[in-house]
Amino acid sequence: MINKKVANVTEALKGVKDNMTFMFGGFGLSGIPENAIAGLVKLNIKGLTCISNNAGVDDFGLGLLLQQKQIKKMISSYVGENDEFERQMLSGELDVELIPQGTLAERARAAQAGFPAFYTPAGYGTEVAEGKETREFNGKMYVLENAFKADYGFIKAWKGDAAGNLIFKGTARNFNPNMCGAANITVAEVEELVPVGELDPNQVHVPGIFVQRIFKGAHFEKRIEQRTVRQKSN
Repeated sequence: MINKKVANVTEALKGVKDNMTFMFGGFGLSGIPENAIAGLVKLNIKGLTCISNNAGVDDFGLGLLLQQKQIKKMISSYVGENDEFERQMLSGELDVELIPQGTLAERARAAQAGFPAFYTPAGYGTEVAEGKETREFNGKMYVLENAFKADYGFIKAWKGDAAGNLIFKGTARNFNPNMCGAANITVAEVEELVPVGELDPNQVHVPGIFVQRIFKGAHFEKRIEQRTVRQKSN
């Protein structure tokens, strides 16, 4: 029987080292791989290139890696809520590549599907297209974008099984599915890890073939998830 389960985040991070390229699922602070990020902070590896929709905030998410100056280059779409990111970018300490959000998602999905590149109209005629091949299709101009190449992809899911099959919950189903299988090694952390056969196949969002390692996260802060209830009337 296929078993991709590892005991903890320490085992899940085996093989990571300086100067690697990592992908991180999540949108803002929703569905980010909190345990993997915390583990990378402890390892104190440096010179990282990080591909993520955002750069977290100062004291949470990828902001923790920025605080330790572990990130050399950030490839993102939205980075507007991190003062340390801004400081490092403006001082020249951090290399930054900003990408249209849809293009970032598609570059991950292309890597997942094994496509080396694709054409998109997004960014044509702007700085995004500088130095890239452009081509006309049916009277409209397109920009050639390369698929991402990453060493590890870090994913957060709600539930998974030992074979790596994943189910996402709510808005955590954002960049996470596209990044599964888009790196050489995909590491998934889940809130609930069940034996193979317990998940309804019709409910699985990402099949286990796209995942190499899976573990149950020890803690999830879920900083932006809040529950508001109405006061009980007398």
